[in-house]
Amino acid sequence: MSIALITGSAGLIGSEAVKFLIEKGFDVVGIDNNLREYFFGKDASTRWNKEFLTKKYKNYYHFDIDIRNEEEIAKVFKKFKFNLIIHTAAQPSHDWAANEPFTDFTVNANGTLTLLENFRKYSSDAVFIFTSTNKVYGDTPNRLPLVELDKRFEIAENHPFYKGIDETMSIDHTLHSLFGASKVAADILVQEYGKYFNLKTACFRGGCLTGPAHSGTKLHGFLSYLMRCCIWQNKYFIYGYKGKQVRDNIHSYDLVNMFWNFYQAPRKGEVYNAGGSRHSNCSMLEAIELCEEISGEKLNYEYVEQNRIGDHIWYISDVSKFKSHYPEWNFKYNLRDILNEIYDYQNYLYKNGIVEK
Repeated sequence: MSIALITGSAGLIGSEAVKFLIEKGFDVVGIDNNLREYFFGKDASTRWNKEFLTKKYKNYYHFDIDIRNEEEIAKVFKKFKFNLIIHTAAQPSHDWAANEPFTDFTVNANGTLTLLENFRKYSSDAVFIFTSTNKVYGDTPNRLPLVELDKRFEIAENHPFYKGIDETMSIDHTLHSLFGASKVAADILVQEYGKYFNLKTACFRGGCLTGPAHSGTKLHGFLSYLMRCCIWQNKYFIYGYKGKQVRDNIHSYDLVNMFWNFYQAPRKGEVYNAGGSRHSNCSMLEAIELCEEISGEKLNYEYVEQNRIGDHIWYISDVSKFKSHYPEWNFKYNLRDILNEIYDYQNYLYKNGIVEK
């Protein structure tokens, strides 16, 4: 029997990975202590998802521990021999990181190091996959020659990055935010454990990761939080760039399926950009229009002139490198599919008393 370890297992990507791998016949060990609630408040709690997973899957084993706790993490690695490790646990917000830099860095960097070292000691034959972020590129994408259109910023069709930003973009000489810096540290560590120790590791630098299981909140979870505000008429704030900032959005299933393809034929110290690419992207204004159309409700929002520090004006991922390595992989969900699913799931959770407005 194959065994997988998933950190952040009650979160968006973690819980998707739990479901995906159990359906593939794995036993799954999950680590998640609901730090997301500490970061962002009660609305962002993942406790409901943990309860769902533990009730539904008999071969899901949950550990409510902190990834920074070296002693407890070592106990888990000594107890199980893992075939696959998917590390999704993180402090994921630019703004929050500035409030508690030590917490942000120890979770994102030290926690990753703790997992990597235990992986090297006790499950070195396994595959280690890290959910990194496009924020490792800092604000370098903002230097691209962008053109302002009616509802979005865009880049010329003849520009090398028109189909998306690829892995050749520098992660140096740029404004990252403290969150971006802590994720850079983790990203480089994962690469180094692959290259230096000859282990099977990969960093997936995500665009906007999204899906129905996202506990979206003001500081993290763009589409999920936007749809939630639209449905329940909560006030939404747009920060800067006239609401024309562009993001590519990848469904949690499509990302986990990337992980699965990598697991089938792993490489060492690899890096992939992983987002919705030209297949699934939108500006803030375009996302609002689509949420209003799907929900039948008008969004109550306010525009704030000042953008978030280091925020991208335009970011679309080029996934060509991954596709060239794993040609059988492709997207299952487009933007409308994603938002339709989020809308249905938000209503389901509320009607069944799982979440509040």
